[in-house]
Amino acid sequence: MPEIYALAQTPITSHAFSADRSQLAASLNSNDAQIFTRQGAEWISTVTLSEHDKLITSIDWAPNSNRIVTCSQDRNAYVWQEQPDPETGRLIWKPTLVLLRINRAATYVKWSPKEDKFAVASGARAIAICSFDPENNWWVSKLLKKPIRSTVLSVDWHPNNVLLAAGSADMKARVFSAYIKEVDDRRVSFIRYCWLLNSRKVNRPAPTVWGSKLPFNTICGEYASPAGGWVHAIGFSPSGDVLAFASHDSSINIVYPNGPVIYNIRMPTLPLVSLTWTSEDTIIAAGHDCRPLVFSGTANGWQEAGTLDDATAPKSPESRSGFGSSSSVGRLKAGAFATFRDADTRGQSSIAGSASPTADTKVLTIHQNTITNVRPYAYSGTNVTKVSTSGVDGMLVIWDVDAVTALTGRLGGAHLR
Repeated sequence: MPEIYALAQTPITSHAFSADRSQLAASLNSNDAQIFTRQGAEWISTVTLSEHDKLITSIDWAPNSNRIVTCSQDRNAYVWQEQPDPETGRLIWKPTLVLLRINRAATYVKWSPKEDKFAVASGARAIAICSFDPENNWWVSKLLKKPIRSTVLSVDWHPNNVLLAAGSADMKARVFSAYIKEVDDRRVSFIRYCWLLNSRKVNRPAPTVWGSKLPFNTICGEYASPAGGWVHAIGFSPSGDVLAFASHDSSINIVYPNGPVIYNIRMPTLPLVSLTWTSEDTIIAAGHDCRPLVFSGTANGWQEAGTLDDATAPKSPESRSGFGSSSSVGRLKAGAFATFRDADTRGQSSIAGSASPTADTKVLTIHQNTITNVRPYAYSGTNVTKVSTSGVDGMLVIWDVDAVTALTGRLGGAHLR
């Protein structure tokens, strides 16, 4: 059974867990970030991070350095780190300024695997690659711009800490090089660096399926949404050799650059807005249809495998409410939708307060509104065993990735293009 927590009565814009999963940072549709601490079966808000002037759009928590980065519609980002208070000696979260150099809202933020950089997507048709400047004690940025033509909605780092995937509202998914010599060569000692420089063996990123020569802002791949939809979510596989992106045309695409082969899975449901890889052959994605969907496949083909939200499980009044006997769940089966459908096709109407079961406005899924975030929660080796989701309904749900329920009534298919 999934773990269900009602964090708030307001939408959860973004969430991220600490390394030991004892704390949770979340934006509750406001300009403040809340840090929740787990106490028994509840999450209690213990700290408020207040620095932004407008809505916080994204949060990420670095597991090794224990730093939180937030970005907002106020065009700013802050890196938060626990430091002792000079007066009381207690650990408090202190912000460090990030010089983003953007003139539109920041939309998404993600730490790099080695946590020495992070990427901030924005509405300024640019992605800020940020690194720390110890001399001035702030974070500076370098912008990826060309050939982005609209708002960048999501980003994800390649395991090599250099390549960056980005999905944007210009209906394209792209893979960029975010190589910064001062950062990515910083780990080499000065003497060794001089020797490498003289021998022309400077510490450059190793070749990948995406290319070998990777100066900053190199375009390593560009892929269009099949039906021209905004690219809401994007992610590299654990090996970094495969790319997946979901777009507003209710499809998910899996890219194998070696082919090149692109598998396109089109769905009759509402669009997906967030995704995560759980293994090299499995993706979990969710969005406006209020339930996490599971996709599986290999280089030979992909398909929709099922959902983590079991519609046949016992329903409690607190978490679920249903009507009828249909096993096809999702927002399109809400009572309000059924009322208008019946009025249009059958000339029937259900008056509010009537005994008709279709007067219920709750959906059959655990989440009662759009899922805004899907994140890995627990690992077994390199594979993800649990994922967490948060949504507009203010709920946080932790799912077991092995508890997949088949989707009855329809089949997902992959189209090769």
